[in-house]
Amino acid sequence: MNDIEFIHLFEVKEEQIIRLMNNAEVGKQLPLLAGGFSAKNCRAFLDAKKQLWDEHGYGPWAFLIKGEFAGWGGLQPEEGDADFALVLHPDFWGWGRKIFLKVKERAFGQMGFTSITILFPPSRTNSKAISRLGFVEDGQVTTSGELFMRFRLTKP
Repeated sequence: MNDIEFIHLFEVKEEQIIRLMNNAEVGKQLPLLAGGFSAKNCRAFLDAKKQLWDEHGYGPWAFLIKGEFAGWGGLQPEEGDADFALVLHPDFWGWGRKIFLKVKERAFGQMGFTSITILFPPSRTNSKAISRLGFVEDGQVTTSGELFMRFRLTKP
């Protein structure tokens, strides 16, 4: 798993993030992303993610796979929980499990969390992958007017 590197999102060129977020396949997975992702959206996004780091001491990372920007995600505060998110370019979709395992190791190790959550839009029908990782259903949450199923993984 040495092929995966975590860096701060603001270390990635904005054009790379914009390209990722405007990818049609990625857009199908993100119900909160409607109407395209502009340079202005990107700056606001990066400012918001940096603010999470400043206020909470953690937030999402950018992921490099073999030195190439693959996407972003990790943990961020969400309604009192550390919530796992993962947005990968389709060229790197096979890397999700490996990235998750590294995030999980940090979450329950050095970060000291006792549980993490993941929010899954009901439009995504394959929640079995989440269950295979050990997450269990834990209610519903509405974020920015969109309904999500919440799953929780408790520290082993």
